[in-house]
Parts: sequence; structure tokens; C-alpha cells
Amino acid sequence: MPQVTRRSANWLLGGGVAGSLASFVYPVMRFLNPPATPEAPVNEVVVANAQQMLPNSGRVVKFGSKPVLLIRVGEAEWRAFGATCTHLNCTVQYRPESQQIWCACHNGFYDLNGRVVSGPPPRPLDEYAVRTRGQEIVIARKG
Repeated sequence: MPQVTRRSANWLLGGGVAGSLASFVYPVMRFLNPPATPEAPVNEVVVANAQQMLPNSGRVVKFGSKPVLLIRVGEAEWRAFGATCTHLNCTVQYRPESQQIWCACHNGFYDLNGRVVSGPPPRPLDEYAVRTRGQEIVIARKG
């Protein structure tokens, strides 16, 4: 029968500890970094009824998994922009009193064309196409 030495016992003990640590660390790492789930592409979404929004008002709606800011500028004029600020991805909102889009995180302002007016945002908001089908308001990707 082979004799167990201190060196072989240390290897056995070290291997057991390493295996135990790996069995604890691996599930934690998988939990913290989940696999990417592909999103079905969305090109067009019915988001509102024209009678639900008054002129000079705005609301954040869903376009797939992304928020979009829908603005009713006038009786028949609609605009839609990505509702995430280009600075730090905070959600923007429409301010009817100044007719501007505002990011509350760092006080950034955009005009009704999505261009930066003031504040830290580095680029304009992403623009979406808006169409009406009867009373339905439809937002679609531009391009």
C-alpha cells in the first residue's frame, strides 16, 4: 500500500479547496453576467390614440424595449425621439411651458428637432418617424 506523504496530502487538500471555491464562484459569476437575450426587431408600433393627447403635450411610450418620447406639437403635428439622454442615458421629458425636451439628471435641454440647446448632452436625440392611421398614432424607425 502506498504511503501518504505530507506533500501529497497538501496537493489533495489544495485541490479540494480549489474545487470548492470554483463551485461557489462560477454560479455567482453566471448570475452577475447573464447571457444576452436577443430582442425581436421592432420597426413600427401603435402607441396612442390621437384623442388621448392634447396639443403641446408629451408622453414616454415603449418602442420594443426602448422608451420613446412622443410629442404632440400642434393639432396635426407629431414628433418622436428616443427618450434617453445622450449624456448619461437618463429619461428625458417634454416641458410644455418652454416647448423643450429636458433631462433632469444634469439639466440638459433639447429643442423640438432633438438638437442640443444647452447642458452636457454631446449629441442630438435619435429621431423616429410618426404617422397617423385614422386616430391611431404610429411610431416607426427612420430610414
